[in-house]
Amino acid sequence: MFTPQGPSLRELAVQALSSVEHGYDLLAPKFDHTPFRTPDSILDAVERALTALGPFDHGLDLCCGTGAGMEVLRELCRESATGVDISAGMLAVGRDRLTAGSRDRDRDWDRDRDGAAAGGPRLSWVRGDALALPFGPVFDLAVSFGAFGHFLPEQLPGLFAQVHAVLRPGGRFAFPLPAPAPPRSPWYWAALGFDAAMRVRNAVWRPPFVMYYRPFRLGLVRHELERAGFDVELFALPEFGPRPDGSPRCRMVVATRPDTPDLGAGR
Repeated sequence: MFTPQGPSLRELAVQALSSVEHGYDLLAPKFDHTPFRTPDSILDAVERALTALGPFDHGLDLCCGTGAGMEVLRELCRESATGVDISAGMLAVGRDRLTAGSRDRDRDWDRDRDGAAAGGPRLSWVRGDALALPFGPVFDLAVSFGAFGHFLPEQLPGLFAQVHAVLRPGGRFAFPLPAPAPPRSPWYWAALGFDAAMRVRNAVWRPPFVMYYRPFRLGLVRHELERAGFDVELFALPEFGPRPDGSPRCRMVVATRPDTPDLGAGR
């Protein structure tokens, strides 16, 4: 599953016995060499789908990690892109990697003046808790990739309320949501086994490491987004094709903060 540059089993075990924050600080230098990073195929599909909904000025990557989603925002946003994450180690890796990439893009632009405007949006990296975001309503796009397993179902109302609060009226919160694996799939049993192992680990070891694959389901997610005051739309990502029953293998969820207040939100 891992490249030679990725973490060893011993390193993964040490991470799993740490807190979420410290565990990702330890994993950060090798995170992009693991299968935990969101695949480029998903990032590219979301970027293409969101391009049709833009333009966007100010973007937020929620739980940005090493900045995979920041690369999407860099292409979509005209003014700024901000990544927020609880792990200082992950932020440092993302900042270094995208800063180097920006320098390369600027050199390419200098060689080809027919390219896009030099520099792109301003990139910012903020250490913070997604359940207590340190921003006002300044963003017109928020994205998140692969982070929701770190939140228990009872935390979703608070999480979605925070995102709602930092979006401008009309702002959008978008993220991919693959369909769950069917019981006949080995991925179903792998996820079930992983979640069971994490529950045992958290029952006998402190601090807890919250990472579960199975609780984040479309029905629950849509209900909690609407309860937080969002209007919710679903967009099939055609790059991944249909399931045997004809439903999409992967959707993009787009939750929009209405232009006018929803007096029923939160009831």
